[in-house]
Amino acid sequence: MAYTLRMLALFAGLMAIFTAIGWLLGGLFMGDWVTGALFFLVLAGVINFVSYFWSDKIVLWSYRAKIVSQAEQPRLYNTLNKICLKADLPMPRMAVVASPTPNAFATGRNPDRAVVAVTEGIMSMLTDDELEGVLAHEMAHVKGRDILIMSVAATIAGAVSFAARMAWFGSMGRSSRDNGGALILLLVAITAPIAALLLRLAISRSGEYRADKEGALMIQRPLALARALEKLEDANRRRPIQFGSPASSSLFIVNPFRGEGLVSLFMTHPPVRARVRRLQQLAQDTGFIG
Repeated sequence: MAYTLRMLALFAGLMAIFTAIGWLLGGLFMGDWVTGALFFLVLAGVINFVSYFWSDKIVLWSYRAKIVSQAEQPRLYNTLNKICLKADLPMPRMAVVASPTPNAFATGRNPDRAVVAVTEGIMSMLTDDELEGVLAHEMAHVKGRDILIMSVAATIAGAVSFAARMAWFGSMGRSSRDNGGALILLLVAITAPIAALLLRLAISRSGEYRADKEGALMIQRPLALARALEKLEDANRRRPIQFGSPASSSLFIVNPFRGEGLVSLFMTHPPVRARVRRLQQLAQDTGFIG
């Protein structure tokens, strides 16, 4: 029930934001508030439908992720297979992102349709134990059925950001005699991305803590995941990923983009230091010190 409510809340949030934007744009550009609101309401419905059924494909496409076989990536396959056997989960499809920035994410509609993607950089940087910790974190997202909500949220956030850019360009084209309309459009352009960030923030931070704990318990090595997180945080700070969209940053195990100013207040990931402290405490509490 909680899972369904979270999904419905995401869809309702998108429809409310898009309807409000359409209401403003319709009134300012067409002189018809109702038509604008209805058009954007229908558009939000289409985005909801597409994001539910194809959000995983959109995410994989946006990061140029290539589905790989066991023969192509035996280390990745063997590590994932070991985790799935321990957690009694179906083996997901595997994908590799051609990026030297080390990171990983999971996507898909459910555990039977899950995809776990890693970058080329993470395969060369982490030890076997650390890689297993990262992949266990991703499989914890799969087990908890976070992957659909996270993928849909990423798609919705991207759509809202696109609508905000439309409003921004519209405000730039208003005449000086219509400063009120330009001001409203500028307000939409500022607040819509914040609304998208808040949608992602609502579902991401607690989910990362939960996936850290669940993944660490799957492999019984919390400190291996803690070491991996520290390495990934440092590498992604020094060399952020060069493609993709910040709207999908919540999918990754650590934030692959660097936000500045106001955006940094709404980061989708909790601080890595806090995550590492929790994993260190978990190791002490359970006696799992590997």
